[in-house]
Amino acid sequence: MARTRRSRQHTSHQPTSHQPGAAARRARPLLALATAVALALGAGLAALPAQAVDPSGQRLWVDPHSSTFEAAAALEGRAKQEAVLLGGHATATWLTGDKGKDTRAEAERVTRAAQADGSVPTLVVYDLPFRDCAQYSAGGAKDTAEYESFVDEVAAGIGDRDAIVILEPDGLGIIPWWTPYDGTVAWEQTPGWCQPAELDSATAADDRFTQLSYAVDRLTGLDGTSVYLDGTHSSWLGAGDAADRLVRAGVEKADGFFLNASNYEATENLTAYAGWVSDCIALSTQGPDWFVPAYCASQYSGLDGFDAADVSTWGAVDDKYTADFASLGLTRDREHQAHAVLDTSRNGQGPWTGAPAGGYTPGDGDASNDDPEVWCNPPGRGVGETPSTTTPDAVVDAYLWIKVPGESDGQCYRGTDGPQDPERGTVDPPAGGWFPEMAHELVTGAQPALARPTCAVGYTVHGAWPQGFTTQLWVQNTGTSTLRGWDLQWWFEGGQRIQNYWSSDVVQVGNHITASNLSWNATLRPGERTTFGFVGASTSGPGADALYTLLGGKPCSVLG
Repeated sequence: MARTRRSRQHTSHQPTSHQPGAAARRARPLLALATAVALALGAGLAALPAQAVDPSGQRLWVDPHSSTFEAAAALEGRAKQEAVLLGGHATATWLTGDKGKDTRAEAERVTRAAQADGSVPTLVVYDLPFRDCAQYSAGGAKDTAEYESFVDEVAAGIGDRDAIVILEPDGLGIIPWWTPYDGTVAWEQTPGWCQPAELDSATAADDRFTQLSYAVDRLTGLDGTSVYLDGTHSSWLGAGDAADRLVRAGVEKADGFFLNASNYEATENLTAYAGWVSDCIALSTQGPDWFVPAYCASQYSGLDGFDAADVSTWGAVDDKYTADFASLGLTRDREHQAHAVLDTSRNGQGPWTGAPAGGYTPGDGDASNDDPEVWCNPPGRGVGETPSTTTPDAVVDAYLWIKVPGESDGQCYRGTDGPQDPERGTVDPPAGGWFPEMAHELVTGAQPALARPTCAVGYTVHGAWPQGFTTQLWVQNTGTSTLRGWDLQWWFEGGQRIQNYWSSDVVQVGNHITASNLSWNATLRPGERTTFGFVGASTSGPGADALYTLLGGKPCSVLG
């Protein structure tokens, strides 16, 4: 991730707003704790979890206590295996300011655990007043002062440790009482939408930028953070509109912007759009005062040869930026312009286009019921690029799983009275709840395909008493190559301590356990398995079953 802040001049001009495609997202709740197992064969502790790294040497953190692993503990069969498979990849932790949640403690837990692992976590900061304009993900701080206190708690929890911060999904895409500089009505208010009576229409939009600017200043002031603001996505705001909002919110002091949070736009389209937004920010902050973001080319500019449905034609927009840089005597340098990170958690198959043209209530004469909510648990999607800080494009810092794949977007009615989702014929789980059917679609529709496990682990508590417990584990080679030496790693969640063990060498550091092979059980041919065990001490029981594993950074399946 970029560590050097990019310094640019600031303008306050606003562009004309463009009509986007349908784009609303759902947030997930604060991550809960669960117990996980990690298996790194022949590599030792430093090999877990293995992810691609960028030149600065950063590796993305896999949370062994994620809500995905917690969901897997309550599942069986294929659904359990798929949850384990998804949970073995780095996903974001959402800090939502929910009452009863200790924001500082959760930020500290995540960043300390990642630091100990030598990797970097992704934190989503999501508590703006009137977030999601009081829709499905309604909530947030009551006012600016409470929001700033929330941000202070996040900053205190992170401290000087490394973190990627995704700052307020929808925060710039949906702004209460927002009006572009030319006085026209922004798409968000058509007609009268996102104009909450509780807010002052004269100051609400400015308050949003004040809140985000405070968060940028506070979080970029930490030693180890990379901070990204909401840039929407390639079927939402025009590049100029997005750039204007980003500049007003302080993107010049941040590391850049994020795209596609909890959405489905294709990576190729997002990459092109990221370049346009980056170029527009550069032109409107480095160019003459008269060049405002409204002059930036976008997917809505109507350029000759451009077809929004055919990404192969999108070079027409790039050509316009090339000409603009030249005419202003500026040099395009995307390596040093604002960068982007992309949410690839569910975009492997791109956006859903299979909704009925007339909606799910045809013939009722009410056009307001025709919205198919293509963003809400669309069928037949797949995960996209797995999380990585190595990408092929200079303007894209990372592929991240910001939305946790497998968690529901909410109970989707698609213009009907519900409670069933008319597309799926079932009642969808509430927002943030685990959705096994959708998780299955995301796994089977993954593009590129997810690597299947080549190992399996079983973990069984045979007995427990007030001061301890006894456990047996199995390790099985489910791949096609012989394993010559293995290390099994897992994490306790309640302060359990291993007292005695057999058939392996065991090392415990804090809550982290490494069990290594002995000479006689080091080799596992395809299909073979071995077993070992231990006696643990605990005053709170053995904790949750340790069901979730990683092999060389990739998830294993579960035996039994």
